[in-house]
Amino acid sequence: MSTNITIAIGSDHAGFDYKEMIKASLEAYEVKDFGTYNPESVDYPDFAHPVAEAVENGAFTFGILVCGSANGVAITANKHQQIRAAICWQNKIAALARQHNNANIICIPARFVSEELAREMITTFLNTAFEGGRHGTRVNKISC
Repeated sequence: MSTNITIAIGSDHAGFDYKEMIKASLEAYEVKDFGTYNPESVDYPDFAHPVAEAVENGAFTFGILVCGSANGVAITANKHQQIRAAICWQNKIAALARQHNNANIICIPARFVSEELAREMITTFLNTAFEGGRHGTRVNKISC
């Protein structure tokens, strides 16, 4: 693992427990928690936007967002022009999100994956390189 990687992390109430577990597993990295800070009901955009902004402006290498289905945080993060947030539910999806899409935020559906799988996907995501080439041509066409 590279300690040069910096990570912005956030969640809503449905992803709070997973976010805390994930943070604890990332001790080799610099991680900033953008909230939420307890399991009380909150609005996911209040946490997804700051994580996306931190990655978009280059303050952090990658982002991790967690909510119940991962849809809300992914939709929100992808409103930012330089963000490619990928919902991942299998390890191979996490690898392909990096290899083919140069995803810079992984979105975890806490209600649908185990803690073990969430940690595995994050490790894969952080350690998989973008392949570039024909994929780079495609990725360059994403932003409006």
